Amino acid sequence: MATSVLDVRDTFAPPRASVPARPVAVATTAPRRLPVAVLAAGGIGVLQAVALLAVGLTELDTLMAAQSSGAVVGLALLVLAGWIVTSAGGGAALLDGSGRRLLQGVAVAELAGLVLVGLVAVVVPLPVPTTLSLPALLLLAVALPVGKLLLVGSPSASAWIAAGPRARPRVADPVAENRGLATATLGAIGLVLVAVALLAPVDDAQIAGETAATTVYQP
Repeated sequence: MATSVLDVRDTFAPPRASVPARPVAVATTAPRRLPVAVLAAGGIGVLQAVALLAVGLTELDTLMAAQSSGAVVGLALLVLAGWIVTSAGGGAALLDGSGRRLLQGVAVAELAGLVLVGLVAVVVPLPVPTTLSLPALLLLAVALPVGKLLLVGSPSASAWIAAGPRARPRVADPVAENRGLATATLGAIGLVLVAVALLAPVDDAQIAGETAATTVYQP
């Protein structure tokens, strides 16, 4: 006999069956594989920037020694610096998946520059540093920007850019996590520098020589 309303409800209601909870599948993103075309195009851009920097440092003395005005030298250095930065930045942006417009713009500008050099060479004879003729050099030079444009325009590169930049895991700042260690390291470096400044032996003859050199002799 039911003694309460709750007992009556439990008497006529069917027993509840316990249903096990379904496991929730956690979506895991597989690491993206860098396409060969993207790797080649981005690597060409970065290596080209390094080569331009090396050539610029090598020929800097020749440019300074030439009888050129300061405006011409400054303009040449500005163009070279912009070329290096945009080439490296375009390659890095493509490898990261941020975009390919910068690398494409650099390649188009290089093609335009080569066309301009070819037109100038028709009117004014230009010196060629190698045994190859100027048309052969221009054809070899055209292969670089054309190759970059073909690699950047490939389907794999388009899919890589469409997927967007690669997600980077958040990394905690090591200085913020280890402030005590960072402070102790800076303090130790400061103490070492102070100890070297105070305890380093000083040559008396060197001090005397410097004093005599700075003394003005008056007869």
